[in-house]
Amino acid sequence: LTSYSPSPASRRDSAAAIRNMIPAMSKANLRENIYTIPNILTASRLVAAPFIGYCILHDYHAMALGLFAYAGITDALDGWIARRWNLKTVVGTVIDPMADKTLMTVLTVALAMKGALPLWLAVIILGRDVGLAISAIYYRWISLPPPKTFARYWDFSLPSAEVRPTQISKYNTALQLGLMGLTTLAPVIPAVDMSTPLGVLQYVVATTTIWSGASYVYSKDAVKILTPQEVEEKKAEEKRAEDKKTDPR
Repeated sequence: LTSYSPSPASRRDSAAAIRNMIPAMSKANLRENIYTIPNILTASRLVAAPFIGYCILHDYHAMALGLFAYAGITDALDGWIARRWNLKTVVGTVIDPMADKTLMTVLTVALAMKGALPLWLAVIILGRDVGLAISAIYYRWISLPPPKTFARYWDFSLPSAEVRPTQISKYNTALQLGLMGLTTLAPVIPAVDMSTPLGVLQYVVATTTIWSGASYVYSKDAVKILTPQEVEEKKAEEKRAEDKKTDPR
């Protein structure tokens, strides 16, 4: 029997091959910490949305208004915390508007079913959101780092694309929430006639909804697909923020 000992040249080639594989493997497995306070607050809004719809449909107006107020407070709070303590994540840019849209969809459907919101306005709001949802699914798939699998598609700790709301979309979201809040408030204080302000606000929201939908189509900055280098930079920035929290010096 003879023993095999690889030549120095063979060992060098093997070592070089391993070194070349490491960057590719690290890029494929880049992940970010998604269990942050802002993301948890955002997730709580997602959970609260169906309960708000249930309360509206069953005429629990005060409870619906209270949950709606909670959703509005957490919406403002999670963004402030993310900016204040540098806890922004790529998944946050996805689930934050998702939570807003889920809440808006539930409110729109529930209020339309109760006759508190005109059907034509509900169709405009929901039609825009369906179009944006289809676009989000498409961009998530084409920007997902390989290998593209169903399991990895739903693993939002894998950054792939950033959704950046347009300016008109931010105004539209505020106006829509204002309309839904006022419509939810109306049954709580029946002594106050809100028909005129609600009618005006409904037409304003219809206009901004159509405008904001078009802005996502024509704005080149609304959706950004991350390159491997940008993913690495985000990971490095996140690590620096973690190190700063553990060692403030």
